[in-house]
Amino acid sequence: MSAIRLFLCGDVMTGRGIDQILPRPGKPQLHESFIRSASDYVDLAERKSGRIARAVPPGYVWGEALRELERQQPDVRIANVETAITTCDDAWPGKAIHYRMHPANVTCLEAAGLDCAVLANNHVLDWGRAGLEETLATLQAAGISVAGAGRNEYEATRPAVLAVPGGRRVLVFAFAMTSAGTPSGWEATGHRPGVALLRDCSAASVERLRSRIVNARHSGDLVVVSLHWGPNWGYGVEPEQRWFARALIDEAGVDVVYGHSSHHPMAIEFHAGRPILYGCGDFINDYEGIGGYEAYRPDLALMYFVALDSASGAADLRLVPLMRKQFRLRHATEADLVWLQDMLGREGGAFGTHAARSGEHELQIQAD
Repeated sequence: MSAIRLFLCGDVMTGRGIDQILPRPGKPQLHESFIRSASDYVDLAERKSGRIARAVPPGYVWGEALRELERQQPDVRIANVETAITTCDDAWPGKAIHYRMHPANVTCLEAAGLDCAVLANNHVLDWGRAGLEETLATLQAAGISVAGAGRNEYEATRPAVLAVPGGRRVLVFAFAMTSAGTPSGWEATGHRPGVALLRDCSAASVERLRSRIVNARHSGDLVVVSLHWGPNWGYGVEPEQRWFARALIDEAGVDVVYGHSSHHPMAIEFHAGRPILYGCGDFINDYEGIGGYEAYRPDLALMYFVALDSASGAADLRLVPLMRKQFRLRHATEADLVWLQDMLGREGGAFGTHAARSGEHELQIQAD
């Protein structure tokens, strides 16, 4: 039985400034303390990196990532889509930042051939429950499966079921946590749209996921659990996060723990041969031109290519480093690739992993 190949990436934030350069920009009005127009984020990026065209093709922001996807040919493409896709003006009260992309710009996600949009995060309800429902309808019409949000609890907590060659399936379960800034009031209920929310990294939460996985899983299925957890900045992994991720593998049979929320990549671990991605970092955003966290190199991004063999338990994890410039992904420079390799080795040391060079634009995560 051949391995199943997955593409995973961190936060895809196509709202705000990104939306303004796409073919059909939505209203630019924002409710932030210092910036009132999404167009201002384009201006900030242009001051740093030069002119950015408007009405760019839908695939523009993916840049060199599209070539890598063509080269790698993953069976399944999964991303944490961290923006509402809506024209709704009902900004969630009390939130400092609100992301939205015009529904016509869903062609941007289609351009990357996304199979699954993970929506359990802290921005998908930025424009209210009506905005979430429009997001769900837009993705459904585009043929992109969703996980982690829905019109009720049942929809929000059920997995996305993705068919792969050989009659096999990949199940994607997605949950957000309040530690990533997801409001507790966003939780989906029996009669209310929202996200799938986990309150903590407890044994009860492991059992909650285990029972759902057992009920949904068929023989030969691979299971990905997406977790939007932890703060935006910092490399530290809390002990309860590590325990929880390992328990999902040991007790719930999870094949990939896919963590995100941090604005930069974090440590990677292999447990029982299965990868734990504690934080995948941002992939697409409009932060270019915003300073303050340069030590983390938030301008760099990683593509995660995971090959999993459910029969042997073997897992292979390759990373393609990229950088964002003019709101477009490009291959990282040699110096930036070395920086990422060193960082992954430093942070992965406590988890028994390091990054080895495996190609001109590629790193492989290996056990020490």
